[in-house]
Amino acid sequence: MSKTISKLYNDYHRYRCATIEKRRFEHSELTRLIDNLRDVPNVEVTMLGKSVEGRSIYMVKIGKGPRNVLMWSQMHGDEATATMALLDMFSFFTQKDELDVLRDALTNAFTLYFIPVLNPDGMVLFQRRNALGIDLNRDALERSSPESALLKQIRDQLNPEFGFNLHDQDIRYTVGTTNKTATISFLAPPTDPEKSVNQVRLKSAQVISYLYEALQQLIPGQVAKFMDDFEPRAFGENMQIWGTSTILVESGGLRGDPEKQEIRKLNFVLILAALEAIATDKFQKFDFSQYEKIPVNGKFLFDLLLRNVKYQKNGKDYLMDIGINRQEVEIFDQQMFYHHGKIADIGDLSNYYGYEELAAASLEFAPGKVYPQVFQNVDELTASKILSILKDGYSHVAITEHPEKAFISLPINANPGARDKDIKFAVEENANFFLKDKNGTYLYAIINGFLVDLVGEKSFDGNGLIIT
Repeated sequence: MSKTISKLYNDYHRYRCATIEKRRFEHSELTRLIDNLRDVPNVEVTMLGKSVEGRSIYMVKIGKGPRNVLMWSQMHGDEATATMALLDMFSFFTQKDELDVLRDALTNAFTLYFIPVLNPDGMVLFQRRNALGIDLNRDALERSSPESALLKQIRDQLNPEFGFNLHDQDIRYTVGTTNKTATISFLAPPTDPEKSVNQVRLKSAQVISYLYEALQQLIPGQVAKFMDDFEPRAFGENMQIWGTSTILVESGGLRGDPEKQEIRKLNFVLILAALEAIATDKFQKFDFSQYEKIPVNGKFLFDLLLRNVKYQKNGKDYLMDIGINRQEVEIFDQQMFYHHGKIADIGDLSNYYGYEELAAASLEFAPGKVYPQVFQNVDELTASKILSILKDGYSHVAITEHPEKAFISLPINANPGARDKDIKFAVEENANFFLKDKNGTYLYAIINGFLVDLVGEKSFDGNGLIIT
C-alpha cells in the first residue's frame, strides 16, 4: 500500500465530518456545513443556483493550481455516500498536520471545484429523480431541469481537465460472478456505441486502473467496472465528449456497513489518491488494456438466501432455494425508512449468494398464518408475547385499532383484516413463512424478509409491517 493511501486511511478519523453519521440527512444540515466554510481561508463558496423547488445548489472551490477538476455528487437524490466523503474532504483541506505536503501539492497543482448535492429536491425525498420526476443523469442533452443546466454551464465555464461523477449503485452488485460485493465500481464512460478510445477517455481509464490496483490493498477483490454500454443522454458520456476526462465512481455494498460509513471512508481515500496520481503523473504508467481487465459488475447477491428448503405440494417434496430482498421505504418528513421484504426468486440459486445465508437442507417450509386472538393495538404486542406467537407458527396478528405508522419495530406483521389466505408464497410476494424441523418444531421465522432465530433468540434488527 502506498504511504499516502495508508496515511489517509489510518488518519481518516481526523477529517470525518462528525455531524453526518447516516446516509439520510437534511439539506439544512448541508447548508450549515457549507456556510461554515465561507470564512475559511483559501476556500470559496458559491451558490450556483436553485433547484426546481427553490433549494440552493452550492459549489466549493479549493486550490489555486492551473488544472481544473470538477466533482459532483448526489445528482441522484438517494445516492449520498460520496456527498459525505466530500464533506470530509472539506475538513481535510482546511486542516494542517503532517499531510500538509499532500495538501500543498494538490492545491498548487489543481483548482478543485466541488458540487455536493446537485439534486437537493431528490435529497430531501431521498429519491433518485428530481422534483420534476426527471433523472438528471439522462438529461445531459435536453437539460430540461435547472440542475442539469447548471452542471453543463459550470462545465463549460471551467472546462475542467478531469471530472469525478460520484454515485451509488445497488448493494447487490458483485464482482463478476463471485460472492464478493462490488464495493466500489468505476467506469471510463464511452463516447460512442463503438466504445472508441480517444485521449480524453484514455486518461479516465488510466486513473481508474491506478485506483483499481491501489484499492486492492484495502478491499481486495471488491472493485469492479460498471457496465459500459453507451448512454447518449448521460452526463458521464457527454462530459467525455465535451473534453473532460471523467471518472465515474459507484459506491456499492459492503457486509456490515448498511449506512456505508466504511465506503464513505474509501471514497475519501480514493478521490485524494486519484488527485495525487494525476498531479504526479503516476496514472500514466497504466494503459487501456489494464482497464479492460477489471472485472465487470455482476448481480449475484440477495439480502437473504435460504438454501435447499424442503417444500411440499400435492403430497410431493421439492427442494428449492429462496432468495429474498428488502426494499427501503422512505418516511419523508422524518428522514427515516423502514424495510419491505419480498421474495425475489425461487428455485436453483446455486450460483447466487446472500448477505445473509442459511443452509436449510434439513428444514421444511411452513406458510405464515394469522394468530387467532385479536389485539386492540400494537402496544399489546410485547417482545416475549411475539416470540411465543412465532414459535407457534404465526407470522401475522389482527388488530382493531389501525396505527398511523406503516411498520412495527418487532418481528411480526399487524393487519386489521388479516386472513390466512392472504399470506402468499410466490415471487414478488411479501416474505413471511417459517422453517421447521422434521419433528414440526419451528426453528426460524422469516418475517418481512428478516430471518428470526426462534431457538437462539438473537436480537432482531429489522421491522414488521402494518398491512392495510
